[in-house]
Amino acid sequence: MSQALQVEKTSKRGGKIIHEKDISKEPPASTLFASPALPPPNLQLLTPPQQTQGESITEVMKNPSKVVLLRNMVGPGEVDEDLEPEVKEECAKYGEVQKCVIFEIPANSDDEAVRIFVEFKRLESAIKAVVDLNGRYFGGRIVKGGFYNIDKFRRFELAD
Repeated sequence: MSQALQVEKTSKRGGKIIHEKDISKEPPASTLFASPALPPPNLQLLTPPQQTQGESITEVMKNPSKVVLLRNMVGPGEVDEDLEPEVKEECAKYGEVQKCVIFEIPANSDDEAVRIFVEFKRLESAIKAVVDLNGRYFGGRIVKGGFYNIDKFRRFELAD
């Protein structure tokens, strides 16, 4: 295998792994007849909105861990006593949640000020959660989901 695996979201909670042999080696039909002197078309118009705002799901999946980091769920000062149980309950749909920690960094930008860490019992549960939650709307905001280093999490190095 010479290329990283790619993940394609197939439903609200599901996805499939695409192997490099399944990816077409032929250039798309639009480039077969394009003049080499013309610049390539603007491909950002074809990209789903969630991928233009941050890392693609393929990039996010490169270093999975049992700890999921959710950003941009709430803004600074919007954390209340209901947030942690609400996040735990939502994440329990993907598997057993070991711990949920909400960490606020007041000096950060609005979308980075509140970090929600969810530690799952199993890696597979964390992967399902990231696939489903990354790019999802919560309270009018687009959630940025990814993985966080489990050792840093256990040492409470949560600002990195």
